[in-house]
Amino acid sequence: MSSKVQIGAYGSMLAAGDIRTFSHNYYMEGQERCTTYMNRVVNDSVLGFQAVREGISAMEFDKKGIYLASVTASGCLTVHDFETLYCSTYGPSRGLPDESSNYLLHISNSMPLCAVRWNPANQDEIVCVSRQTDMVLLFDIGCVSSTPTEILRKGRSRYPVLSEFRKGLTDVAFSSDDKSWLFASGLDGAVFMWDMRLSKKHCLELIGHPESQFSSVKLNIDNRTVFAATKEGTVHAWDLRGGRASAAFQSHNEVQQLSSVKISTLLGKIPSLKDQTNIVSSEILSIDFNPSCSYQLAFHLDNGWSGALNINTLSVSHLHCPPPDWLEHMNFMWQKLHRKPTWLPTSSIYAVGSASNTVGMHLLDFHPDTSSACHVDYNEEIRGSDEKKPAANKFIPSSQRVVSCAAHPFCHTILAGTQFSSLLVLSQKQESIKNSE
Repeated sequence: MSSKVQIGAYGSMLAAGDIRTFSHNYYMEGQERCTTYMNRVVNDSVLGFQAVREGISAMEFDKKGIYLASVTASGCLTVHDFETLYCSTYGPSRGLPDESSNYLLHISNSMPLCAVRWNPANQDEIVCVSRQTDMVLLFDIGCVSSTPTEILRKGRSRYPVLSEFRKGLTDVAFSSDDKSWLFASGLDGAVFMWDMRLSKKHCLELIGHPESQFSSVKLNIDNRTVFAATKEGTVHAWDLRGGRASAAFQSHNEVQQLSSVKISTLLGKIPSLKDQTNIVSSEILSIDFNPSCSYQLAFHLDNGWSGALNINTLSVSHLHCPPPDWLEHMNFMWQKLHRKPTWLPTSSIYAVGSASNTVGMHLLDFHPDTSSACHVDYNEEIRGSDEKKPAANKFIPSSQRVVSCAAHPFCHTILAGTQFSSLLVLSQKQESIKNSE
């Protein structure tokens, strides 16, 4: 399906306000409310100032689109059945008798969680990481326990001194080829790899600069090149096969980087942008490969800008630049939210929460040619007929600020996690997805 058709489908569906909100009103054991709920109560009581951490920091569907896993900055891991959420929004009853029990699994602990992934080799297993620990936590959705079923740990690091102060992990990624390979981006200048069949300690360390704080990690389509983004605004790449030199493995467990590019430097090469604004380096909050175009690596910056990096030419091909925060007197705490966008599964549309005071979600057309409204070489004056015009970017208003997004793999549905730890269901009415292949 083309990006124009899909943006139109989402735009018409959401224009009618078909958005359902599910609050995080969950309990731990007994009648005790969870940490996320209590943090929401605390922040509600301090007149708009965010006193404690909250918000859905990451979310992901399993590969069949049956379950949605999400984690919060307060430390909760929750698994929802998508059919239950959907039917409570569009089914005959249009509601659940008790929203406090609309989940399949809910685990609460005191450690903030920042990333969640389904294990592709075992879809009953979920992997989480935290900026406060160097451990990778594995949970089995069949075991309702706050204790992980398995813990992977970093072994001896290249930068052991820094590791004591910046030992946390920020993101995780699996190889789709060898599903036992797991990668985690660290705050201490490296990306770590585990072979889950062999050891609970990392077996490879992908070396960056010792001062680098990695925020996001992804593998490209061949599963042999690892990309990671940093707080300093740089994208690094490592070739697990050897890279430019045959001696990429400098020791038994280290891989030197293949290349790196600074996003602000690439943006400075776009004449129309350079003439209009002062380009400064910004933290990269997230990177993600386009499932419809293997050479497009999307990035999202902490200033609210989003774009696409062509990894073949190492140039920025697409860019969306909303007004800067300081023009809108943004709340400082909202600026610090680590937003995580998502690609829609069957088109080159990038969904990202707004970073401005206008609360909602952008649907950005990143189709990989100059007909895209976000392409850096797009010229509105030479557009063709109406049939050939690109889809305009859409903005979907919402009741709460969107932090993270996940697109259902088979139907036109986006799940959004908000700064108040609520789930927003943005969907067209569909038939049951239980038997989707």
